[in-house]
Amino acid sequence: MSEGGDPYLFDVGVVALAHSTAPVRDAALNLVRDAIAGDIDAVVPYPALFGAHHVLTAYFGCSNSTASRRLQNFMDAKRIHWYDRMPETVVRGGFSQASETNVEGWDGYYAQVAIEQGVNTVLTIDDDFERFDAFSTEVILSPEEFTALDQFLEN
Repeated sequence: MSEGGDPYLFDVGVVALAHSTAPVRDAALNLVRDAIAGDIDAVVPYPALFGAHHVLTAYFGCSNSTASRRLQNFMDAKRIHWYDRMPETVVRGGFSQASETNVEGWDGYYAQVAIEQGVNTVLTIDDDFERFDAFSTEVILSPEEFTALDQFLEN
């Protein structure tokens, strides 16, 4: 991934993992740092921040104030393309995407945003995005890292 390259959409899981204390957060954190530095062309929908807040507080054990502070700091990144729209056409398109690929509504929304923004790759920890043909999917964790993450979350 290089500066000026193809755009990447950051999924909720990547944003949350990067801002967690999980032992396998490095893959996500490195991508977020690259996006902040402008080394990769990152698209992050604002709703992903609310989803990341939920994940951080409900699953990663962050306090509300810590999760809020971390995500507000992330919002200060000026080189990230913050997708701040949720027009009816994107919502309807997201539901169509969800219906056609049998994924959750939020995943359909992120897929529709990726399509509308010309994103070539969705960075995720969720292999459901592999069901979409309009872009490629990069699952950032190896099977071993998923196992370590699951163990971390169980404790």
